[in-house]
Amino acid sequence: MARHGDGDPVLLLLHGLGATGAVWDGLVSSLDGRWPGTVLVPDLPGHGRSEPLLRYSFGSLTAAVAAALEPGRPVAVLGHSLGGVLGLALGSGWFGVPVSGVCGLGIKVRWSPDELAKAASLAAKPAKTFGSREEALDRALRVAGLHGKVSTLEAGVVSASDGWRLALDGAAFGVGAPDMAGLLAACRATVVLASGETDPMSPPAHLRELCADAVELAGVGHNAHVENPSALWPLLDRLA
Repeated sequence: MARHGDGDPVLLLLHGLGATGAVWDGLVSSLDGRWPGTVLVPDLPGHGRSEPLLRYSFGSLTAAVAAALEPGRPVAVLGHSLGGVLGLALGSGWFGVPVSGVCGLGIKVRWSPDELAKAASLAAKPAKTFGSREEALDRALRVAGLHGKVSTLEAGVVSASDGWRLALDGAAFGVGAPDMAGLLAACRATVVLASGETDPMSPPAHLRELCADAVELAGVGHNAHVENPSALWPLLDRLA
């Protein structure tokens, strides 16, 4: 887990499915004192440099994140997409982590049967091997929805005996759709939901059906934290 700064409050940044903690580099670099305490940036289980899980669920992923944190130390969580769901789960208190606030950015809250079936199919596929590192990196960027937005995702690929493959454990696609109503009801922390103005996966209107004061970030899409890190500063102000 990458660590930046020191002291309290602690900010935990959780990336989305298929990505790595490196997607937060732009935001971390832009903070320059805007967050007064520690910033923690893990790779989620089965992603980047983190070990895979035997079974992926929102609960198992959240438990793994909780186990990597300092016991009893309060955190604020900013999570993108899947990371936002895990942040809400952490905020329930069920995993023994005291959470002061959670911001869920770009969480997909509507899932069609076809989308769930496609995710399940991806989870069941064996890992594909690529002939070159460049091919694997290109695929990693596309899977993470970052192609054309960042130049590379270094920890997103690993060498294999016959080439290169994604570091992502494809079984993680099997987590399914989150019970957002249940998570919001259970979360004991202050909650902020936000999404980019042009986010096709998490339109602001969908979030407002769950939370009337959901924040719409102007001029950005699903990967707002990569597209314009400073657009997230007002969200951090609400978590500090």
